[in-house]
Amino acid sequence: MQNELASVNGERSLSGVDLRLGYHGVPVVHGAVINLRAGAVTALVGPNGSGKSTLLRALARLHPIEAGIVHLADGVTAASLASREFARRVTLLAQSRPVPSGVTVRDVVGYGRHPYRGRWRTEDPDGPAAIARAMDVTGVATMADRPVDELSGGELQRVWLATCLAQDTPVLLLDEPTTFLDLRYQVEILDLVRDLADDHGVAVGVVLHDLNQAAAVADEVVLLQQGRVRATGTPATVFTENALTETYGIRIEVTTDPLSGLVTTRPVGRHQIRALV
Repeated sequence: MQNELASVNGERSLSGVDLRLGYHGVPVVHGAVINLRAGAVTALVGPNGSGKSTLLRALARLHPIEAGIVHLADGVTAASLASREFARRVTLLAQSRPVPSGVTVRDVVGYGRHPYRGRWRTEDPDGPAAIARAMDVTGVATMADRPVDELSGGELQRVWLATCLAQDTPVLLLDEPTTFLDLRYQVEILDLVRDLADDHGVAVGVVLHDLNQAAAVADEVVLLQQGRVRATGTPATVFTENALTETYGIRIEVTTDPLSGLVTTRPVGRHQIRALV
């Protein structure tokens, strides 16, 4: 990552204040407040339809804001920036993207360098190194010359993540980045997310369905329920049995490791309940 990422200072790198979002006049997010801090991972969690992805897309300027404001660390509002300048500060890995036909992995990862190139795709001296580094850390370097339309879902997910990393922004938004990945790459992607925050000062906002993954990777979690932020804080303070059980509508047990402080959750179905002996 470029050195300027580590120099991003301030309490927040990207913030949304009192955000109201909707679809065709129907509100889906109500008065949400979220702060993505430099050098920290913030996980958005909640049931399907709670507004997680919509909120993340609004932070990325991909969903219209009906009310509220999004601003960056230096006080600049997101709406005031030209598209190219905003793309040098914030990037989003969406849940799904169209798969181009006949385009190699290296070329797709190179799409992430668009904000830094001139009109004729020139003047990007840092581009080749950024592309190579992004492919290396996501494990796709060995498939650089393969067409992306021949890849598996998991391979393609890593390629799109590499594209985001090649964009080299101080704010990284990830919408369910472990989808389609096997266990090894789920763990490696979450390790990479932590490295980006810890070693490069990146502000990471990530939507996760797996509560245990969120507890393991996040400094802060935002728990959403029916379009409202129910709680924000560390996993240990937000992931309580009462809050999670009420939010998800199923009994969820929570345990905390006394040594590491790591929170573990376990949803309990009808066939998992053990009779007391």
